[in-house]
Amino acid sequence: MKKSGKFFVYLVSCKTGAFYAGFTVDLKKRLELHNAGRGAKFLRGKGPVELVYAKEYRYLKNALKAEINLKKLKRGQKEKLAREYEKKFATNLG
Repeated sequence: MKKSGKFFVYLVSCKTGAFYAGFTVDLKKRLELHNAGRGAKFLRGKGPVELVYAKEYRYLKNALKAEINLKKLKRGQKEKLAREYEKKFATNLG
């Protein structure tokens, strides 16, 4: 795998209310896989998923560190991150 380029760390919410954090080089394709019931074993049967947070990184090393840190967050922290991301996204649209 290349060490620089576009890498994404993301957080999705499932219909069960659970969060899943992951890493990918193609965010759109990964979300399609998750919603098709493929990709992460954790998400099978819990779809559809909704993207609630994403951040792009230039370097693989930084993205992998960010994914680890995202996975370590407690539920309340993930909910707060999702709210802030939604607010930022809504502000950028309008």
